[in-house]
Amino acid sequence: MKPRATVATETDRAADRATGPIGDGGSGDSRSGDSRSADSRSADSRSADSNSTAGDRDTSRKTRAATRTRPAAGGITWRLRLHRDRTLILMTLPAIALLLIFNYIPLLGNIVAFQDYDVYDLGITGSPFVGFDNFTRIFEDYRFWQVLINTLVIFLTQLLLFFPIPIAIALLLNTIMSARVRAWVQAVVYLPHFFSWVLVVTVFQQMFGGAGLVAQWLREHGHEGFDLMTNASFFKFLVTAQAVWKDAGWGVIVFLAALAAVNTDLYEAAAVDGAGRWRRMWHVTLPALRPVIALLLVLRVGSALNLDFEQILLQRDQVGPGASEILDTYIWWTGIKTGDFGYAAAAGIFKGLFSVAMVLGANKVAHMLGEQGVYSKK
Repeated sequence: MKPRATVATETDRAADRATGPIGDGGSGDSRSGDSRSADSRSADSRSADSNSTAGDRDTSRKTRAATRTRPAAGGITWRLRLHRDRTLILMTLPAIALLLIFNYIPLLGNIVAFQDYDVYDLGITGSPFVGFDNFTRIFEDYRFWQVLINTLVIFLTQLLLFFPIPIAIALLLNTIMSARVRAWVQAVVYLPHFFSWVLVVTVFQQMFGGAGLVAQWLREHGHEGFDLMTNASFFKFLVTAQAVWKDAGWGVIVFLAALAAVNTDLYEAAAVDGAGRWRRMWHVTLPALRPVIALLLVLRVGSALNLDFEQILLQRDQVGPGASEILDTYIWWTGIKTGDFGYAAAAGIFKGLFSVAMVLGANKVAHMLGEQGVYSKK
């Protein structure tokens, strides 16, 4: 058995033979190997840098090309959008043509409001310009302001008495469990919408006129009859009743569609919490209808001066122009019928600007109440 020192010496010799002799030759080979290794790493680094630079240039070119072909907002280009929606665009072209022909091109005729318009001899191109003289005539006409006030009174009466009725009918129909009964009631209420105003006025004449069914029944039972169709003080309520009978069913459809979108889980959760029918209607149904109510109310206020022309014109002679005259009928009688088209056009422009102001004001109130209205708040 060899001593430990001898074993350690033999191990050192084997290590020396493996690494080579220690001297100048061994040291030079080591430095030469290190230099070659450094040069190889430097060349690899330069090659990697060159490849990285070329890759960056390619990426930059691709990015610029993609930026030129891609819309700034992100998405498809307008040409691709037109190609994709070409069928829908073709379908809407007839409606756009009708709007242009009957709504927008006639707006060019408003120029007669600033002319002494002669429809028979001079025409639009030959009539002399008078500036704002027609508007001055309107503002100085006391009869015009009386008619404007009368129009607003009739509008407010219809807004207070007519507008809530479709909501009430929709809530009533929504509580009816039988689908057959609900459909029958809705059809009966909606049917008068298809009647003309001539038929509606005739029905009311046969019911509430001096020789109507109600007056005859009262006379047969010893009471004095009445004639609501010629009562000037009752006229605003009469036209409101006619509007309710004719158009309430149309408004019911809109509110029923809004009620159909209400989640039934809300009613179940309210019932579990102990809410009765009235509490569920107050806390679930009416909040669901509130956006639709606000929208229709804003639109209704915007059309404050757009009462039914035919309805009023048919009954104007029965009660007299003092109670039945509205802005549309006044423009008809004093402007169009007498040939004063400049005056009529100026009154129409005033009516349009007034309606726009009413829409903006009502929409502002809707925003203050937390509703969207006609357009959302920026």
